[in-house]
Amino acid sequence: MTQDLMPGFTPFDIETAPGLRIHGVRAGDGPPVLLLHGHPQTHVTWCEVAPLLVEAGHAVVAADLRGYGDSARPEGGENHAAYSKRAMAADQVAVMRALGHDRFAVVGHDRGGRVAHRMALDHPEAVRRIAVLDIAPTATMYARTDRAFATRYFWWFFLIQPAPLPERLIEADPEFYLRHHLAGQSRTPGVPREALVQEYLRCYRRPGAVHAICEDYRAAATIDLEHDAADADRRIEAPLLALWGAKGVVGELYDVLATWRDKAADVRGRALPCGHALQEERPEETAEALIAFLREDPLTSP
Repeated sequence: MTQDLMPGFTPFDIETAPGLRIHGVRAGDGPPVLLLHGHPQTHVTWCEVAPLLVEAGHAVVAADLRGYGDSARPEGGENHAAYSKRAMAADQVAVMRALGHDRFAVVGHDRGGRVAHRMALDHPEAVRRIAVLDIAPTATMYARTDRAFATRYFWWFFLIQPAPLPERLIEADPEFYLRHHLAGQSRTPGVPREALVQEYLRCYRRPGAVHAICEDYRAAATIDLEHDAADADRRIEAPLLALWGAKGVVGELYDVLATWRDKAADVRGRALPCGHALQEERPEETAEALIAFLREDPLTSP
């Protein structure tokens, strides 16, 4: 399926720790860019943006986060630590180093943006630039929870319930849940297209996939908040681009740039006329904004 959706990209499987394998694809030459997906997507969510970055002169890597797609799904362990954004970020830094990229730009949508946020704090020597798509910082969103947010982002509170409650309910009809979730995120008719839905569904149906996704969210509500609290006085050093959907929940409920200026020293960004999945709803505009941002740095510009 990846070859159909991302022709010209070479698949890889890289072991980042004993028994833990990260799957992804790569293509192109030039300054490296790492693309990280969100939930319930996989790396193929970048199928229209990634080729444009390659054409612009970048070496592009799109990887499945641990627990997602065709990457490994380890047990969550105590306090769901195996799905902390710290652990997930370390995976991706190891992938980039294995591919010969010690310093790179990272672009993260949704959960991938949260991994990128932690990566920029834990690995400042590796992250030259960071772009986050349609998120505000995790700690900020939890701290400001109100009825509007809890209603519209109900899965933040559903998926964190103790196992196996959410797992059993979702696995009873994973296609219904997945399609409902995707339909609620997009504000563009026909997005995501059926080929992407089928790929997401294939991965959702893999043994242990739903449990891993729940562990990701459980970690976000526990150990990730502990890590964020410990770093409350630190700011991201790399320049940060925030893009969000003007028709999405994040753009409606938050001053997105203000939330990121609390976390990073150099922030810019804007809304695009779409919902949550910018890379699928407005791929050309998303790529254009990313390419312009990367060109600001001579070491991330072709």
